[in-house]
Amino acid sequence: MSSGKGPRWTQTWLSGARAAGADLGDPGERFGFPESGSGAVASYPRRIGALFVDWGLSMLVASLLARTLEWGPPERSTWTLVVFGIQAWLLTSLIGMTIGKRLCGIRVVRLDGRPVGLAWGLARTLLLLLVVPALLWDRDYRGLHDRAANTAVVNI
Repeated sequence: MSSGKGPRWTQTWLSGARAAGADLGDPGERFGFPESGSGAVASYPRRIGALFVDWGLSMLVASLLARTLEWGPPERSTWTLVVFGIQAWLLTSLIGMTIGKRLCGIRVVRLDGRPVGLAWGLARTLLLLLVVPALLWDRDYRGLHDRAANTAVVNI
């Protein structure tokens, strides 16, 4: 029986920590990111949009290679993933954003303020290519690939 003082335990469990009264703050607040605008944690729609742009460009490049080298669909699919991985690794490592991220107005930053770099960029990209780590987010909208590389995706 509920005493009427606050939500039942099932309501807090089903609705998450905020329903239980935990003040988690805004995404990125604990890292010093602003609530909105430039430097704020990027939204899901922007991230998904950037992913679609990058994947589409990778498909285009792989299709052009397939036409030139006479590959079939299996090779084209494999090379789409390879092209996506290479561009994500190099562009994120060197300039902090892919073409899709640039068009969507977001970038990848390290939490310590240093450049992402080739090593952390590679670790982040390999985890991104596994897909599942990128789908497991924390309260700051950081996937496991971002947590491993000590990065976050923010608005430009």
